[in-house]
Amino acid sequence: MIFIFSDSVELSCKSEYTLLALLELAVHYNKGEPLQIRQIAVQQNIPDRYLEQLLATLRRCGLVRSQRGAKGGYLLAREPRKITLFEAVSCIEGMDAQASEKGSVPKTVESAVVWEIWQEAGRAADSVLQRYTLHDLVEKRDSRKQLDIMYYI
Repeated sequence: MIFIFSDSVELSCKSEYTLLALLELAVHYNKGEPLQIRQIAVQQNIPDRYLEQLLATLRRCGLVRSQRGAKGGYLLAREPRKITLFEAVSCIEGMDAQASEKGSVPKTVESAVVWEIWQEAGRAADSVLQRYTLHDLVEKRDSRKQLDIMYYI
């Protein structure tokens, strides 16, 4: 769920950890080797147990798949170009929250006006998340890392 505070947009911790875990899987996608929870957790500084729950949810949504065995772990279920940030956030936050909001009826004219604007903001945020894929995150990360390296030279 996205919360808007004055001039900034903040992601829930759950969504941030989800996107970080998926980013890590996307970075390693071409190697075709699964990543273990411990590897993702250390690399992205996510608590193991929490990550385990997030990955289980992502697996149920069909965004990741698990592989058992000694070299087991998690892999993206599709190419990073084919997974939008919207899919990931919707999966992890659940569509139930949006469905329950749509069922509520504002009690006053003022509440209705605020509710309409809040819905518009939500649609705008959804639109942005639908435009970006995990591949885009990897590219942005790589480009930022390249800038950091250039800065230190």
